Amino acid sequence: MRAMLVVLSLLGTVAASGMWNAQTKEVSKMSHEKSAVRFVKSDALPPSPGYSQAVEVPKGARLIYVAGQVAMDRSGKLVGEGDFKLQATQTFENLKAALQASGATFDNVVKLNSYFLDMTQLPAFRDVRDKYINTSTPPASTAVKVAGLFREGILLEVEAVAVVPE
Repeated sequence: MRAMLVVLSLLGTVAASGMWNAQTKEVSKMSHEKSAVRFVKSDALPPSPGYSQAVEVPKGARLIYVAGQVAMDRSGKLVGEGDFKLQATQTFENLKAALQASGATFDNVVKLNSYFLDMTQLPAFRDVRDKYINTSTPPASTAVKVAGLFREGILLEVEAVAVVPE
């Protein structure tokens, strides 16, 4: 009887140990999965061409907020006077520089807010934007028509939020 209890006790210990290892692996797997940003598109919402409807940011990630960028070069001169595509390109180059200075890239961008004087320029904006962002997992985005921007001649302003894993 005593031998039977010892055997059952040992079997219980081995089984519990195996379950503990399986649980540890599962928790590790879940925490590894949570370390990556998750881009969300829901069938319950209208189609979202070119942007994600939501982005889940894991705990412990470093957030980078990039102030609105416009089509000005390093000296403060407006680039592309009257040319939306040139202004959009300079704007995204400025975003790229700000991201790099913060240790990030466009692959880390999870949110873009864009402010337009003329919403008919949205297709031209997307053409330029898509050369910079990851189009397979595009950032959540907002496009807003505004009456004006801070300086005459500026046609577009774009701000970004990036997430860098720790």
